[in-house]
Amino acid sequence: MAKFSYYTEEGLQKLKDELDQLIKFERPAISKQIAEARDKGDLSENAEYAAAKDAQGLLELKISKLQELVQNARIIDESRLDNSKVLLLSKVRIKNLKSNKEMSYTIVPEQEADLKSGKISVTSPIAKGLLGKTVGDSVEITVPAGTIPFEIIEINR
Repeated sequence: MAKFSYYTEEGLQKLKDELDQLIKFERPAISKQIAEARDKGDLSENAEYAAAKDAQGLLELKISKLQELVQNARIIDESRLDNSKVLLLSKVRIKNLKSNKEMSYTIVPEQEADLKSGKISVTSPIAKGLLGKTVGDSVEITVPAGTIPFEIIEINR
């Protein structure tokens, strides 16, 4: 049975673009390297040929995994999500009650996480602690540095 993965439209498009790049450009480049190495003579002692074949195997594995991900991908319909609770794709503003510092995060599928742009994985400790909560709720979230109390200030999409 296939395991479905959930993506935003943007995230799925990035996957498709990466797959397209690998198939159209990387695969022919490795085939060319193999052909050039093969032309250099004895394959049993040809390190270039062995390296190119190994690279080809790794590339084909990556292509296969990406194809499976794309095939089993599902796009999240934001119009059907409840705006009153913290859910996947929620933009959440929280306040650290210890330091009084405010932070904003968007909770995204694991594959789309990017802390620099404020996108945290739904599987991260902070996101797990916030899921299902509403504005005004206080939560204690255990992170590697210890337990931190947060208050949810705002939720939007």
